[in-house]
Amino acid sequence: MYGGKRSKHWSTLMADTQKVMTLRLPAGQAEALDFIAEVDSVSVSEIIRDAIENHIELCRADDGFQKRLAASMERHKRILDRLAG
Repeated sequence: MYGGKRSKHWSTLMADTQKVMTLRLPAGQAEALDFIAEVDSVSVSEIIRDAIENHIELCRADDGFQKRLAASMERHKRILDRLAG
């Protein structure tokens, strides 16, 4: 899970740029996350990045998400076309 087992796509993105974000968690969830990171000798950030990458991969494989994405892209295209003139 940790330590370089990300997809090639993710590695390419990380090489280009990084964005700093703030995450608010319930105290119990933050404590559990800190504990897991300590036990596995990884950073909390690494665990979070892996969880996000797993979620992105699930979305890519989810037919329902892909249909919603296509509909959203079509709506945005129509709006952009109207704005363009």
